[in-house]
Amino acid sequence: MGKDKRKKKNKPEDIVKVDYNNEGFISKNVKNIKDLIAPAGIDASHTNYLEITSSSTRYARSMLVTTIPRMCTFPEFLRSMYTFGDINVSVFINPISESSSQTDLNRKINELESERIVALDRGDINRERIMAQKRAEAEALRDEIAAGFNKLFEASIICTLFAYSLEELDKYTELLASEMSKTLIGIKPAWAIQDEAFRSNMPYCDNKVKKMHTFDRSSMATVFPFFTSEVGHDKGIPIAFNRQTGLPILFDNFSPTLTNYNMVVFGKSGAGKGVTIKVLTARSSVLMGIESLALDAEGEYGVVAEALGGINVTISPNSKTIINLFDIEPEIVRDEITGKERVMLNVENKVEDVTQALLTMARGSTRSQEVNELTKQIIAESVAEEYAAHGITNNIESLYVNDGPIVNRNYLGRTKKEMPTIGSWYKRLVANAKKNDNPDYRFHYSYLIKVMRQYVREYDGQMAYFDGQSTFDLLEGVPFINLDISGLEERFARPLAQQILLSWIWEKYVKKNSEDKSKAAKKRVLVDEAWMLLPYPEAVDFLNTMARRARKRNVSLAVISQKFQDFYEKAEVQAVLTSSDTKLFLAQDKSEISYIKEVFKLSEGEAYFLTTCSRGEGLLKVGEDTAIISIKPTKKEFEFIETNLNKLKK
Repeated sequence: MGKDKRKKKNKPEDIVKVDYNNEGFISKNVKNIKDLIAPAGIDASHTNYLEITSSSTRYARSMLVTTIPRMCTFPEFLRSMYTFGDINVSVFINPISESSSQTDLNRKINELESERIVALDRGDINRERIMAQKRAEAEALRDEIAAGFNKLFEASIICTLFAYSLEELDKYTELLASEMSKTLIGIKPAWAIQDEAFRSNMPYCDNKVKKMHTFDRSSMATVFPFFTSEVGHDKGIPIAFNRQTGLPILFDNFSPTLTNYNMVVFGKSGAGKGVTIKVLTARSSVLMGIESLALDAEGEYGVVAEALGGINVTISPNSKTIINLFDIEPEIVRDEITGKERVMLNVENKVEDVTQALLTMARGSTRSQEVNELTKQIIAESVAEEYAAHGITNNIESLYVNDGPIVNRNYLGRTKKEMPTIGSWYKRLVANAKKNDNPDYRFHYSYLIKVMRQYVREYDGQMAYFDGQSTFDLLEGVPFINLDISGLEERFARPLAQQILLSWIWEKYVKKNSEDKSKAAKKRVLVDEAWMLLPYPEAVDFLNTMARRARKRNVSLAVISQKFQDFYEKAEVQAVLTSSDTKLFLAQDKSEISYIKEVFKLSEGEAYFLTTCSRGEGLLKVGEDTAIISIKPTKKEFEFIETNLNKLKK
């Protein structure tokens, strides 16, 4: 018989089935999103924190909101938590059905009424009044829900703090708890359930920690982080554009909403610090009438003075301009009791300022350790004797030559006495050294006579450009005054000039402003390349003092510098940062960003932006508000603000 050539049908048991639920080796080895973003390992064996191991070890602590206030205020309810720093916050919201709300509220109303009756029977009038009030509130809420005007929600609030050491984590935990307690919110670590709380705070929408709070519709709205990225004021100058919204930012350096008028600007070389300050100065002069004075260390602001019709003063070994360290001016102060203004002379403060500057001179570029309290005492005594020899006391009349009667205490047009100078002070120092019979002072007199000779013009000292009567005086109402010290030697002569000129600016520019804000002009003092001052303690001390006292005189101190790390590591200069309500960070070097991030609680995204942003872009912090900005000068402004030589040539 021939073979049956018909195809055989496979029996059901002969068919090879493909199990689609059983992954093959290719599917098993495909990397998913968890493999790509998960850290190397998380140690959850600790009761109140997690240890996250990746390229560097980090620590995390998850916390729960345990108590909330009776009333919630927008936007302050969770603002301190949302803006704290390196923190993740999750809010789980579940609506409660109207039927459940009605049932629970009716039960609560009955309980409150029972407690009210018991309190009334006991004669506890206060408790009876409280229970009656709570019952009325519960009834009003029940009626609103029944009418569809309100609704109840359950919410669970979880946050996770991150730090690179346990010490930092503990410090941040205490600080956050303290901040939240200001709004009557209590938070506690998720004890022994850190793993569950950490996973609840991941973007999985899976709340494994059921710690709930009840909100109505209006209070629930206060939880949402509707924080605008807009900063600035209703009035002011257009300083920049908000990169996130594209809208211009109006900034008023003297807004009453600011706790002080000072500002600091930090950025690496080429980040656009000079352009930013020139834009701020030019626009505020034209649009708001703000007068500015620049302490110009690099010779950048002379063109701004020319463009605004101001004054440019050059101080160098070859210039004929002399600014006398000993110049003293009367100041206008307001009596705290009567409120009336009076003119006074404060010689004691001026003696201290001059002594501090002479101490910096005595230390020199080597910052000699030979200078101590005995040296300071010798200098201060000689300075005080100089003012006394010229008959200058705290009496305002002692500042003027007695060349006629004073009419209505009007000093305009009267001739001022010649001031002491470094040269006259040096001669007095030499005379005092000859009369000295104290062996403890002998070495210090000898040291001062040797090192201070270089500052005396009579002996042809190489740094005698501050010795003599001032040949220049500041005029009121000038839109921009530029003091150019770029011709001085950078290592020591410029920082010394900065300190001397700051003291002189305080006398001639700041103190003349009235304490009455309605009468005082709005003035700004720019200190460029402020990092030069930091190695000299007396200079830093005066900068701190000026930062604290400037607001009283309606003056804004603007400090511009490259390295924030220098300010961070030097505790003596912290007052400059704390006394500045406005902070602008332009492009930063990667070695600097960790310090800024720690001090100002920047997020990871903000810190990364500052290391990658372009020239003229940065982070502006005005009080509690922050915005990413882009500074765009107009074509006309570029004619006098551009500092890049290649662009100028083009």
